Amino acid sequence: MKKLVIAGGSGFLGDALINYFDNKFDEYVILSRSAQPNKGTIKHVVWDAKTLGDWAQYLEGADCIINLSGRSIDCRFTEKNKALILSSRIKSTTVLGQAIAGCKTPPKIWMNASAAAIYGYSDDKVMTELDAENGTGFFVDVVKAWEKAFNDSKTQDTRKIRLRISMVMGRKSGVFPVLRKLCKFFLGGTMGSGKQFVSWIHETDFCRLVEWLIHNKNASGAYNFAAPNPIRN
Repeated sequence: MKKLVIAGGSGFLGDALINYFDNKFDEYVILSRSAQPNKGTIKHVVWDAKTLGDWAQYLEGADCIINLSGRSIDCRFTEKNKALILSSRIKSTTVLGQAIAGCKTPPKIWMNASAAAIYGYSDDKVMTELDAENGTGFFVDVVKAWEKAFNDSKTQDTRKIRLRISMVMGRKSGVFPVLRKLCKFFLGGTMGSGKQFVSWIHETDFCRLVEWLIHNKNASGAYNFAAPNPIRN
């Protein structure tokens, strides 16, 4: 494969993908808000995740683009932060759709991050991509708007996949170090009843599923990024 583009790829999941796909692509392009030095086949390109610019040319001829952009949810839920969490996801998705639509040789695949938070709370019913009930609340509203922006993008020559990502566990980054730190301060006990289900996936399996989606030409629509069986809190 020739080119992999990762928008918002300077964080935990972007690093995991770059390490996993080492030498499997000829070129890697990371779209990031801050300038960073290029390293070997990895090129860092600055974008604002809101408006079209010179960065759009790097999408030409890509085998795959993966959009992981969005304000981190690891913050206080002030009205300002909630607005940024929503707008950063909608704007980056919308402008990527515009850039892809303007390509002479558009990317073969566009994977857009989403979240398993779209599903409602359940103690007994398994939530799948095809058989599930949407929940209510801020996170659900964000995911619905996020996926709508993705679905509304007119990119008929590009295969589109929504990544409904659960908590991704990695030793060095992601949610696990945060939970480990809480435990060290004796704050790692059960939350509430402790019976609520937690969906999760290991970082390597996250990357393996991305690879499977790239090679499976019939794959499109929504996919849950989660281990087969959730566990209790």
